Amino acid sequence: MNDFSVAGQIVDVNGREIFPGEILVSGGRIVFIRRVDSAPLRYIMPGFVDSHVHIESSMLTPSRFAQLVVPRGTIAVVSDPHEIANVAGVEGVEYMIRDAKKVPLKVFFGAPSCVPATSFETSGAVLGPEEVRGLLERDDVWFLSEMMNFPGVVGDVPDVIKKIEYAQLKNKPVDGHAPGLRGEALKKYVSYGISTDHECSSYEEAEEKIKLGVKIQVREGSAARNFDALHNLFSLYPDSLMLCTDDSHPDEIISDGHIDRLIRLGLKKYNVDLFDLLRSASVVPVEHYKIPVGLLREGDYADFLVVSNLEEFDVLESYIDGRKVYDKRDGVLFSFDISERINRFRTNMISASDLKIVLPEECATVRVIDVKDGELLTGQYLWKPSVSPGQTVESSVAEDVLKLVVINRYSDQKPSIGFVRNVGLKKGAIASTVAHDSHNIIATGTDDTSIAKAVNAIIECGGGIAVYDGESVQILALPVGGLMSDEDGSAVAAKYQLLNDTCKELGSHLKAPFMCLAFLSLLVIPSLKLGDRGLFDVDKFNFVPLFE
Repeated sequence: MNDFSVAGQIVDVNGREIFPGEILVSGGRIVFIRRVDSAPLRYIMPGFVDSHVHIESSMLTPSRFAQLVVPRGTIAVVSDPHEIANVAGVEGVEYMIRDAKKVPLKVFFGAPSCVPATSFETSGAVLGPEEVRGLLERDDVWFLSEMMNFPGVVGDVPDVIKKIEYAQLKNKPVDGHAPGLRGEALKKYVSYGISTDHECSSYEEAEEKIKLGVKIQVREGSAARNFDALHNLFSLYPDSLMLCTDDSHPDEIISDGHIDRLIRLGLKKYNVDLFDLLRSASVVPVEHYKIPVGLLREGDYADFLVVSNLEEFDVLESYIDGRKVYDKRDGVLFSFDISERINRFRTNMISASDLKIVLPEECATVRVIDVKDGELLTGQYLWKPSVSPGQTVESSVAEDVLKLVVINRYSDQKPSIGFVRNVGLKKGAIASTVAHDSHNIIATGTDDTSIAKAVNAIIECGGGIAVYDGESVQILALPVGGLMSDEDGSAVAAKYQLLNDTCKELGSHLKAPFMCLAFLSLLVIPSLKLGDRGLFDVDKFNFVPLFE
């Protein structure tokens, strides 16, 4: 590894000052930082760290994900492989670790704590306490991933507590996930050593958690956006905040950025202090997770950026472990082989007749999932279809009520059938294997034949997202776990954008139709959802009949 020096305006995040300087790098570390009288008008700063992300949500493998985020200044991510674990268990986590090691991006994986997310759906794997302990004993697993089962923690459920205790025995942090949890229940949850939360949607909730010692991950991703509600925390609690995306789609990374987008948002829209923002994107996550990432200090790993200015943060160069991994003139400066795929898919093709459902005797209304654009929360709409008992209930395009189906992709079972309102399709169907958290097949459409065509296209290619426009199917294949592609990120982003545009041409008014579809099977987000075993009322936390 060659010695080299870099000169510019040094952004000392810890010392909260900017000065002209020169950095000498040797053996992958910073040997010294020297103040000089003058230096080029470009800014050298620590690289950005995403403190909580599911790489799978980018629809890219870790190596392909790295190609997109390194040019945006991200040099490390703290990643929960929860999605692939729901598909393929420990084998899926090990795949992610192997693939990430092909590239210089520093990826710090956790041991998924909640696989499956609930016992009311069918996932491809189960990670019990012993599987979690096995992962935590690895040196390349850094923490226990988000503990979504906060009722299990508060209720002292033995298997849940064992997972936390195994993390504590290895002196590894425990990530939280407790939307809306307050008061005594929150105190009990935090008392078990829960150290972070990325689900805060109000200032008051976040402040209460901070005062209990919890680090708040200010989230601004493709699905959920909380910066607006939480930005005032920076003025009082800057050392308790980290930045994260949680879920980032490839088209948004390319067009708007990654962690750099959050920093621009904080500076331009909310006038957050520059050093507080940069600390939340570097110092705080590095120190909290105890990860080997440099912070632009003598003796540190040479992980840093050179940017053109402190307004746009246009990255000129990125360095990881003293290696230049990106140059604006030449692009990404690393390559890797694509030699492995992992998947779990056992579903046979379906026919339109498999989706037939009849209105029972003495039933006048249908429980319909009511979608709100841009929100993960759903409501319930009671619909009176214009058919008589004993007749088939179909989608009603005129009323914007469409049939919704979830199909178990791990074993051949009958489709689970429901209805959804406000998707807006006037023709055709859409389908996806990105269906949180168990990632079964989910589809909706204007008629049973269209739904079956979209679903079968996905089954045929082993996973992906698809649109049937009434004549042909467009598909983005996701052959790695039915969640990710190993194609170039720009190509994946372009295909994804094309599918979204086609949905809108077919009448959908949703900003992100596939994102909306992906969360309609998530049985831990209120209020009404559809899993592979039936319609589920999250508020009551039990199954409810489709017909009333």
